[in-house]
Amino acid sequence: MQVWPGQAYPLGATYDGAGTNFAVFSETADRMELCLLHDDGSETAVELRESDAFVRHAYLPGVMPGQRYGFRVHGPYEPEQGHRCNSAKLLLDPYARAVSGRVDWGEEVYGYRFGAPDKRNDLDSAPHMMTSVVVNPYFDWGDDRPPRTPYNETVLYEAHVKGLTMLHPDLPDELRGSYAALAHPAIIEHLTQLGVTALELMPVHQFVNDHRLVDMGLNNYWGYNTIGFFAPHNAYASWGDRGEQVLEFKQAVKALHEADIEVILDVVYNHTAEGNHLGPTLSFKGLDNASYYRLMDDPRYYMDTTGTGNSLLMRSPHVLQMIMDSLRHWVTDMHVDGFRFDLAATLARQFHEVDRLSSFFDLVQQDPVVSQVKLIAEPWDVGEGGYQVGNFPPLWTEWNGMYRDTVRDLWRGEPRTLAEFASRLTGSSDLYQDDGRRPLASINFTTCHDGFTLHDLVSYNDKHNEANGEDNQDGESHNRSWNCGAEGRTDDPQILELRERQMRNFIATLMLSQGVPMLSHGDEFARTQGGNNNAYCQDNDIAWVRWPEGENAQLEFTRAMAWLRRDHPVFRRRRFFHGRPVEGTHDELSDIAWFTPEGDEMTQEDWDASHARALTVFLNGNAISEPGPRGERITDDSFLMMFNASAHPLEFVIPVNHGRQWQVVVDTAQAEGVPPDTGMKAGAGERLTLTDRSLIVLRRPA
Repeated sequence: MQVWPGQAYPLGATYDGAGTNFAVFSETADRMELCLLHDDGSETAVELRESDAFVRHAYLPGVMPGQRYGFRVHGPYEPEQGHRCNSAKLLLDPYARAVSGRVDWGEEVYGYRFGAPDKRNDLDSAPHMMTSVVVNPYFDWGDDRPPRTPYNETVLYEAHVKGLTMLHPDLPDELRGSYAALAHPAIIEHLTQLGVTALELMPVHQFVNDHRLVDMGLNNYWGYNTIGFFAPHNAYASWGDRGEQVLEFKQAVKALHEADIEVILDVVYNHTAEGNHLGPTLSFKGLDNASYYRLMDDPRYYMDTTGTGNSLLMRSPHVLQMIMDSLRHWVTDMHVDGFRFDLAATLARQFHEVDRLSSFFDLVQQDPVVSQVKLIAEPWDVGEGGYQVGNFPPLWTEWNGMYRDTVRDLWRGEPRTLAEFASRLTGSSDLYQDDGRRPLASINFTTCHDGFTLHDLVSYNDKHNEANGEDNQDGESHNRSWNCGAEGRTDDPQILELRERQMRNFIATLMLSQGVPMLSHGDEFARTQGGNNNAYCQDNDIAWVRWPEGENAQLEFTRAMAWLRRDHPVFRRRRFFHGRPVEGTHDELSDIAWFTPEGDEMTQEDWDASHARALTVFLNGNAISEPGPRGERITDDSFLMMFNASAHPLEFVIPVNHGRQWQVVVDTAQAEGVPPDTGMKAGAGERLTLTDRSLIVLRRPA
């Protein structure tokens, strides 16, 4: 076999049509071998003799796409010094564009002997390891273009590749649970009719099923256990894992773009699947443990701000380079449109505390590729000071956990929620205005993958996670949920009607709020997980979306609310409300006004009243301050939103001097929710009776 010197960059395996260049970083290695793996179980070892700035490299003519490979590192195994090199362990390439196979769990893939964690384990891991794959980078993207949907027109839809598609009745069996299923017309039609503009996929980076879960007969279904930051997860490919998963993912992105749907990836750059000091040696740990991971003062152990056993070392230039290279790869080579960063506060931990000015954010800010896509933070981790909602830099949007909590509290009847609810409804200016951000920095949601589904939020007071095998000790215990009078399944028609009304309340509130709405897959037709609020390990019909048969009232209502939002810019403003008339509009009314149910303007005493659970909000469509894309003035209809979150019916008076004639366009007390243009008429000063725990929206034409 010919071995040429090759190049130190780009890292990973790069096929150029005639052969492949291999490059891998390790500062601690004394010697490095590239192992080409053959289908008969044998391997060919090639020593990487060339090294530039600790990057070992070689070019192998004739090595083609589909070739499986790995690395063996000869170097110090000194855990007390933070080094865990072991040439008996076949290691994945951190830059692998595809990964084949899965981990066959056993003592062989660990760096130590079971029962003797201080003793080095020299059992060969190769027969039990997944392997890196050389990938053909060429793909016909045709005229594919990113939709680049503005945030104020964005509706996010969080979904799991397998969970969304596994049970869809219109999909062929061979496509279910795959990237190809996302491109199927049945899925795309559903998203389009729902008004979805961006599909936010739960992790599709190559991940590993935990040893513990596999032994329990379970899987890491959610996928927050990454081992390959450049490779699409191979189990979601319908027709092969020797690079076919890359082609299939690209085809799915291309099809979604043709429907003007963006693809956002949920990415996990805060930790890896190698766990703590008792975890396996799969890649980074064996290549250069101290360069990749944040270690404790005793370097045998790992600092863990993620709750997973380890945290990546965010002040290491090689970790930062890998993350930025990965992000650019997914944008430029895979054509994705943005990222949602799991436990993003960990990425800000340059030293110990969360640092808003950490190197990672500096790199993102100046990067000409990554800075131009959607960047969404989950703004917390489990470390000290990790709850950072409202504290991310200007380019970033955030999952607004305060929005979720406040909206849940309002509709379950908690006291003293009106003032904070008003802030969340109008874009959370208290969180985002001071640093120059807009309402669109707030990703609004009431449910997501983590926690109850919308159906379960109104059906259970307590979690029911027995199927997870942890004695119901896992998952959040304080869910701000309310079962409406019975725990779980019931035949009581009054309770069922109340639950349906509550679900409509949540959907309507989400779509009427300033900011960017995010739906969780299946909530549009009330899917349930039977009260399991932590289905991370349930790769089965507990977590898979069960699609409804025939008409579904919840689905029709969700569609109607999404399109009401899309049709009316007053619900998706780019700037915060001023609370006063807007200059140059010739309208003496404020852009927003707040009223008691009696039709009087809210006073501070009204806001502070512990018993108050109802209010009316006026949105002035003639007082939108931001211009259109060509500088034109934006005008819209005006709206009254009446919220009755109390346990009793209440009379609401339509405020005088804010419009003479109104039409009811939404009424969550009605099973169909009153679709637009079919509602009753009402005039200024008239009284409307709102059912307990319901909301009404009235429209006044511009």
